[in-house]
Amino acid sequence: MMTSRQHYLGPLTDSSRWDQITIRPDDVFVVTPPKCGTTWMQTIVALLLSGDPDIAPDISTNMPWVDIKHRDITELAGRLAAMSERRSMKSHTPLDGLPIDEQAHYICVFRHPLDAHFSFRRHVANIQMPLFKNWYPADETGTAAFHHFLNGQAAGDDCDALPLAHLLRHYKAAKARDARPNVTLIHYADMKRDLPGVFSKLAGLLDVSHDTDTMAALVQAAGFDHMKQHAARYAPAGGRGFFKSDSAFFHSGTHGTWRGKLSDQELTAYDHMMDAQLTASDRDWLENGSGTGIAP
Repeated sequence: MMTSRQHYLGPLTDSSRWDQITIRPDDVFVVTPPKCGTTWMQTIVALLLSGDPDIAPDISTNMPWVDIKHRDITELAGRLAAMSERRSMKSHTPLDGLPIDEQAHYICVFRHPLDAHFSFRRHVANIQMPLFKNWYPADETGTAAFHHFLNGQAAGDDCDALPLAHLLRHYKAAKARDARPNVTLIHYADMKRDLPGVFSKLAGLLDVSHDTDTMAALVQAAGFDHMKQHAARYAPAGGRGFFKSDSAFFHSGTHGTWRGKLSDQELTAYDHMMDAQLTASDRDWLENGSGTGIAP
């Protein structure tokens, strides 16, 4: 049962569901705020663990999102327990809400908060459920969505809608634990800059190895353009009608898409919040990465 862990309970997720999961020493957890490279990292992990560039990862089934309340937790826990292969699971819960095993590995992926915000806006427009429509109206030029982003709470009903406070809670919880050898922070921008380097680093952390040709094929399979071209294979629940467009799930995969979309007043309010919450070095890494993928 949950004891000292923070409990995150939103309209979509419930972190107490992790109480039903028995963690194995070789489990791999992909822990991210939404729209920060979750699916991309899950695909990289699936490719590395399988060694098969043609794998159809079916991440919704094989690498499940444990936190989400819409799946029966008893069935999910039983399915995970029955897996004989090395397992990977996804979470949008900050690390202070997860059970931390000393041997399982936790990969925490982050992205510029403003890129994540605008990606989430597009995501809401592409999903069939109206869960976040009040927070993210269709008109991206309006001010309501950014107001919610800046003023939403880190926990409670707001947490699933990706307010800045929740994203910062994620980063602080991961940074507080990154001295552990089994917790790794990686930045989306560094994945864009040096995907082969990210593959090499993760292969070492996860203790897997592949020959040079196989590794090159795995890196090619995880390229953004390749994933977008094969969206039904790589998108969560791809080909099942969850998204209006599987291809649109992979919008652009770029860094800095927020530029030119906010007023000076909005940017000033964002700057004030970031500077109040983070040191200069932490803010620089969270927004831009480092070129190495490792947090300062």
